[in-house]
Amino acid sequence: MKRNGHQCGRHRVRRLMRLMRLVPIYQEPNTSKKHPQHKIWPYLLRNMVIDRPNQVWCADITYIPMRRGFLYLVAIMDWYSRKVLAWRLSNSMDADFCVEALKEAIAKHGKPEIFNSDQGSQFTSGAWIDVLTDAKIKISMDGKGAWRDNRMIERLWRSLKYECVYLNAFETGSEMRAGISTWLAYYNSERPHSTHGILTPNEAYGNKAVPVKLAA
Repeated sequence: MKRNGHQCGRHRVRRLMRLMRLVPIYQEPNTSKKHPQHKIWPYLLRNMVIDRPNQVWCADITYIPMRRGFLYLVAIMDWYSRKVLAWRLSNSMDADFCVEALKEAIAKHGKPEIFNSDQGSQFTSGAWIDVLTDAKIKISMDGKGAWRDNRMIERLWRSLKYECVYLNAFETGSEMRAGISTWLAYYNSERPHSTHGILTPNEAYGNKAVPVKLAA
């Protein structure tokens, strides 16, 4: 809104959203279930200063409701810029759609030094780990219950659902895919991210980085 000349603050926008009843109405299933036989990798980001694109990437899966049924969405995000590098929809929780998104992100954007995720079975699967190790990417996984480690991608899900999914009640997977594609293009190229002032994720991804230090 500031980029378009509107004078407003976060608290005013939050209050108006409450008045418009823009609040979550869905109880979502747990999409980060561990596999008891998969290896869990250590967390590498404690006290790290993330000061450039492609230093750390992260991934997460969320549940996307439709008018009838639901789909799962995975996104690969650059931690510093908050740019969504690749994404996929699936009607199952198999690891394949996550691996496809990961391969696309690497093919289009190179590779990160570290990839951080939760301990969900998709991100500990052999197919996922093989892609990372073959590319010589360091693997980092959040500790149990460490929700704050993936907070930036959780904020992405919240914005996507409030501004796109819940407002449209898509009927089909193709409608959902088109709608999400349009919104993510807007998010990357037009919507400034609070971490970088008035810069969009695309601009932050391409600009000289400013250090962002993680909490201990």
